[in-house]
Amino acid sequence: MKFLDEAKVYLKAGDGGDGVVAFRREKYIEFGGPDGGNGGRGGNVLVQAVEGLNTLIDYRYAQHFKARKGGNGAGSDRTGAASDDVILKVPVGTVILADDKETVLADLTKPGETAILCRGGDGGHGNAHFKTSTNRAPRRADKGYPGEERWVWLRLKLIADAGLVGLPNAGKSTFLAASSAARPKIADYPFTTLHPQLGVVRLNATEEFVLADIPGLIEGAHEGAGLGDRFLGHIERCAVLLHLIDGTQPDPADAYRTVRAELEGYGGGLSEKPEIVALNKMDAMTPQARTSRVKALARAIGKEPLLISGATGAGVPEALRALANAVKAARED
Repeated sequence: MKFLDEAKVYLKAGDGGDGVVAFRREKYIEFGGPDGGNGGRGGNVLVQAVEGLNTLIDYRYAQHFKARKGGNGAGSDRTGAASDDVILKVPVGTVILADDKETVLADLTKPGETAILCRGGDGGHGNAHFKTSTNRAPRRADKGYPGEERWVWLRLKLIADAGLVGLPNAGKSTFLAASSAARPKIADYPFTTLHPQLGVVRLNATEEFVLADIPGLIEGAHEGAGLGDRFLGHIERCAVLLHLIDGTQPDPADAYRTVRAELEGYGGGLSEKPEIVALNKMDAMTPQARTSRVKALARAIGKEPLLISGATGAGVPEALRALANAVKAARED
């Protein structure tokens, strides 16, 4: 299934049904009178978060959703039928934005959460509604009120407890595969990961958390370089970030500063999130290079980084324990 995390759709709620002009003429009722009924309510357009979905691909080709008009009124003071609502089912974590892509209309973070995006129009009044002591035979009936309509953006932000960030080829996918049952594509060229991946990390029978891997960032990503920074939205909900740095490159401190600059350029509170820094690929470094690069990175971040190898698993349990502790602390807060 193709991954799609953003879609634009047009929504139109149903118009209200029309009221009618009708008069009754019955045996034993001397003067009869007006009995035109009201129109029914038009259908609403709702959005609902459901389990089992992880992409917005359903809205790639079907982009227009319209609810039906309410039923018209009828004689004998009969009200028109209300129309059924149209429900858009989206993955948990979907944010609904207005056409300006800034105004948040709804943020669905739990299964079953529902929001009304467009309300159906009310039905018009029939002539029985306008009957008074001085106007006993009104010939007025109202049209139904129009339903709301709008363009909206659906944007998926994956629900994950911890997120992986780093330059391309930093070993994020290898780390995800080593720590969970996820099987992302792994290769020795940049941008192997083209869309976010999720994995469930189980430390023991009672402790687990969800880890998200996003495509690598390069300098200028927040301006559209590489794959850009659009995937950073998938780690906005994370409690902690694991910043992986390729230990085989000569200047790990520069790699760290590059990614940090992109996080700050993106905004969304990512640069303020708790961060764990790990120097990856320790198995591919000589002891001398390992010592010098750990010192250089420690000076850049102000603390001692973790030393791990996603390929061999060395240091991975310690990194996962640090992530689990940070996630637990965030949940308690």
